[in-house]
Amino acid sequence: MANILVVDDEMGIRELLSEILGDEGHAVQLAENAQQARQARQQGAPDLVLLDIWMPDTDGVTLLKEWQRDGLLTMPVIMMSGHATIDTAVEATRIGALNFLEKPIALQKLLKAVQQGLARGQEVARAPAVAPRPIAVSPSAAPLPEASMPPPQMYAPQPQGGTMGASMGLARTPGNGEAHAHGYTLSFDLPLREARDAFERMYFEHHLGREGGSMTRVAEKTGLERTHLYRKLKQLGVEPGKLGKKNAQ
Repeated sequence: MANILVVDDEMGIRELLSEILGDEGHAVQLAENAQQARQARQQGAPDLVLLDIWMPDTDGVTLLKEWQRDGLLTMPVIMMSGHATIDTAVEATRIGALNFLEKPIALQKLLKAVQQGLARGQEVARAPAVAPRPIAVSPSAAPLPEASMPPPQMYAPQPQGGTMGASMGLARTPGNGEAHAHGYTLSFDLPLREARDAFERMYFEHHLGREGGSMTRVAEKTGLERTHLYRKLKQLGVEPGKLGKKNAQ
């Protein structure tokens, strides 16, 4: 598990990145502006920073320059932006940023960049202490190693037919005008919208229980991008984290 600092002034992006990285087993600290990011850095260096470029008080490139100037740029930093130019990305990389992600960030690109950043940080931490010497940046530098360990499973398997059924408008015993599946009964007397939402809750609860709470495997099984899956579960009121904690007790 790594400690990752996410710095972004948009609440929705902070929450989404926190959910995704938390599901991968990382501890996530959030900052909505440069001042909060400075305070977080003063408390200790995280293993990785995801830093937005455009922020209202101090932009990410300026904050990056501050850390570099003060000798605090000791951790990998990945810049993020939906409006930055190529020149801005090049400048951030020259200052010391490891990578640049363009918003909206594709899930696989995010996870790969995080893996590479953490791998680079581990390489630096394992490197023996040597006398300072000039560092030549070569275009043919060796690629970053891929992470060798799979992300830890975050949620305990969910038993079928728990109390969630009652909250979905689902009964245990099928009757006339009802459909039965996986231990739940869906009433055909519900309005279409309510019936559809009830089915989707039942559907995702079933797959979360079957896959042991792994959002990655549920996304693969259901054919959804994981970012879409997170939004869908939130919309339906399905909370895998709380379900996992409840079943672990």
